[in-house]
Amino acid sequence: MSSQARPVFDVIAETRRDKGLSQDELAALLRAASGNSGITREDVSRWERGKRIPGPYWRSWLSQVLDTCPQELRAAAALARRYRRHA
Repeated sequence: MSSQARPVFDVIAETRRDKGLSQDELAALLRAASGNSGITREDVSRWERGKRIPGPYWRSWLSQVLDTCPQELRAAAALARRYRRHA
């Protein structure tokens, strides 16, 4: 993990790629882990492009599926919100 703060869209995209997953594969893993069939590749794409910021529910599943620290995702989401306000 980088010691430099990164916005959530970078954390999700970089971690997904590091694990060799496509956006569709990540969405499938999230559906399987959460039991929620509502997540799609398009949702993952929106997160990675910064169009949407995953809320606490999806961040908890992302941290589990991507094996990342929940606190890192929470801080990264807060940073992404600050980026959006200043864009």
